[in-house]
Amino acid sequence: MSERDVIVACDFKNRADTMAFLEQFKEEKPFVKIGMELFYGEGPDIVREIKARGHKLFLDLKLHDIPNTVNKAMKNLARLGVDMTNVHAAGTIDMMRAALEGLAEGAEGERAKLIAVTQLTSTSQERMQKELLIPNTMEETVAHYARNTKEAGLDGVVCSPLEAAIVKNACGSGFITVTPGIRYPDGNQGDQSRVMTPAKARETGTEYIVVGRPITQAPDVVAAYRRVCGDFLGK
Repeated sequence: MSERDVIVACDFKNRADTMAFLEQFKEEKPFVKIGMELFYGEGPDIVREIKARGHKLFLDLKLHDIPNTVNKAMKNLARLGVDMTNVHAAGTIDMMRAALEGLAEGAEGERAKLIAVTQLTSTSQERMQKELLIPNTMEETVAHYARNTKEAGLDGVVCSPLEAAIVKNACGSGFITVTPGIRYPDGNQGDQSRVMTPAKARETGTEYIVVGRPITQAPDVVAAYRRVCGDFLGK
């Protein structure tokens, strides 16, 4: 079984809020995710600062452009020393290959894990079929995108926990899955439509779960983090 971890989605609007959140952790150094809002607001220095504090970091920018542009962008992102980053699988196999090449060329040391987004967890099958004109089922679409991602040489995919086992069946146990859409029955589902608890996600075989509001908006964020870790990691 590959390494498992809980990734905390630091979806904050600025550096001050992010650092105030991270300062609450005295013993743990959570694996954190930085997305578009924070990266575009604060720039690459926020990544460097969090890495300097000893955290692993998933830079979640979901690149999707022509292969040459994505290749050059990945070269720059690689220099930040992130541990994981991503693209959209819908960008085609050629684009994903170009992203991987750029990430490898720009890396100063070990290359970051590169994963591809299959379908966003906010997308329902109905929306996918009616608005994106993808006629297949969600399960078929995610499996197809995952196989394309593997063919491109990437490390794994982002998918909902509901599709993690499907990806494993399609691509093998060594192909990693990163699963957002983690919620508790007593929590707010928010804008997610395909969700699962940490304990149920563990049963799917997924390596990483991404958890935001159930931790970041909890009254006691450290206790909430430990609860998720206990349910997903067994500790």
